[in-house]
Amino acid sequence: MRKNEIDVITLGCSKNLVDSELLMKQLLANGYTVKHDPEVSEGEIVVINTCGFIGDAKEESINMILEFAEAKKDRRIKRLFVMGCLTERYMEELKMEIPEVDKFYGKFNWRELIGDLGKSYNQDLSLERSLTTPQHYAYLKISEGCNRTCSYCSIPIMTGKHQSRPIEEIEEEVRRLVAAGVKEFQVIAQDLTFYGYDNYKTAKLPELVERLAKIEGVEWIRLHYAYPANFPLDLLRVIRENNNVCKYLDIALQHISDPMLKKMRRNISKQGTYDLMKQIRQEVPGIHLRTTMMVGHPGETEQDFEELLQFVRDIRFERLGAFPYSHEDGTYAYDNYEDEISDEVKQERMDILMSLQEKIALETGEQKIGHILKTIIDREDGEYYIGRTEYDSPEVDPEILVKKNKMLNIGEYYNVKITSALPFDLYGEVI
Repeated sequence: MRKNEIDVITLGCSKNLVDSELLMKQLLANGYTVKHDPEVSEGEIVVINTCGFIGDAKEESINMILEFAEAKKDRRIKRLFVMGCLTERYMEELKMEIPEVDKFYGKFNWRELIGDLGKSYNQDLSLERSLTTPQHYAYLKISEGCNRTCSYCSIPIMTGKHQSRPIEEIEEEVRRLVAAGVKEFQVIAQDLTFYGYDNYKTAKLPELVERLAKIEGVEWIRLHYAYPANFPLDLLRVIRENNNVCKYLDIALQHISDPMLKKMRRNISKQGTYDLMKQIRQEVPGIHLRTTMMVGHPGETEQDFEELLQFVRDIRFERLGAFPYSHEDGTYAYDNYEDEISDEVKQERMDILMSLQEKIALETGEQKIGHILKTIIDREDGEYYIGRTEYDSPEVDPEILVKKNKMLNIGEYYNVKITSALPFDLYGEVI
């Protein structure tokens, strides 16, 4: 056990990661040694930032808390603090069930933790972070919360109403990150496309992205988690006209059949979704679309599922993830629908969908063979450098493996010729 060392463990999404990085900067400024997700925890204090999105994520978070509760009982750590989405939602139950935790914090009051350690929160560092990503890229959270009422989603219960950050504050954060060596920005929010409606009374995402693109030193901007209903179409012009805005859009669609879209409360029709996909493809040639689909939502028939498969065949998403419906307490679906589709059927549909996507992904990769793509090198792995193109977000998208025939620098861009393709990775050589 190392005195004055705090281990911060982050579970869940990149939005959580940003909160951990903000906390870590404050802890460092107060004189602590801080480690993020260490392979072996050696700090005398542990902070766990939890996820509470679906059953598997909740289980992972609870198991992690219990593991460190045991460590505290055995005196391998002195203090244990827990924050994040799970605690925002189940604070009182967790306090009763796991009394070994020194204190639980919700998603938004984690700053209190610094005071509880006998230290002070430094307002001058409110936009500063201790990056856990490679130095050349960072996640940029532009809002909190969500105003949508999708049937299956527990996130608004945990994060509350949508709150957009001021444009000027985001610009200042980007300038600071550029000064620290960041070149690539993954712009994230629970719902990017609602940005600005709350505090500016209009869609401000296109203006925000255009202003960020003008900041010197910003090489790539990549957009995550758009919503299809009331999509701000001017964003397509911004993507098309600005070379440093990646031709990439992460837009979670969930389903396509009209009965399912209605049951899911998605506020868009099948035809509206097809029309939007067509317009995006037309206005931004070469754009790569990432989406997420859900199978097994209450009421999903074989016909609904077949429509979903046909939609995936028609649009040919370059990137697609899927997950089975999870019956989450507090959601509209939990209160109004029966979770009548078996786990076996959900898994079977998942497998069929992802098998289809694997073929599409392989064909997408094969079309790149012979092409020269601007590639950023993220890391080394054995005899390869691992890089990404503008079409690839960290952690979730394909990577390019470049043989170590010559020395390359991590965080630098190179022109890479694609030589071969696997379903979810490419091989290339530097030109």
